Amino acid sequence: IPTLAADLDDGQCRAGGDGYDVRQNGCVPVEMSRERFEELVAEALDQVPEELLNLMNNVVILVEDESPEDGPELLGLYEGHALTTRGWDYSGVLPDRILIFRNPILRICDSEEDVIEEVAITVVHEIAHHFGIDDHRLHELGWG
Repeated sequence: IPTLAADLDDGQCRAGGDGYDVRQNGCVPVEMSRERFEELVAEALDQVPEELLNLMNNVVILVEDESPEDGPELLGLYEGHALTTRGWDYSGVLPDRILIFRNPILRICDSEEDVIEEVAITVVHEIAHHFGIDDHRLHELGWG
């Protein structure tokens, strides 16, 4: 029987001696198919007011399994030029990208309900970056 180990001091997932990730409370992270996770991202987008979605311009929303290896583990990432920084010379560029990272979100959640909530928060957070809202302001607004 595999032994699961967790670092209970900081609340972070840790790999046990057998390589399993474990939550602070000792539970194994949520398992969810990519298809179901993408459905949750779509449902989160459905909750964004249509008026805001209509203002989004030249941006694509994608699901990736893992965040980039060369930095901290992220739940989402906005890559591009926020609407507030686009000037008269903004043209002929590839779409901005909003990336939602499936496995990091699943690793911090204890239930499907947690995943639904975290996906919604992450989608709104990254859309806010598209509108030029920075992390500091998002934390002030409760969307950090």
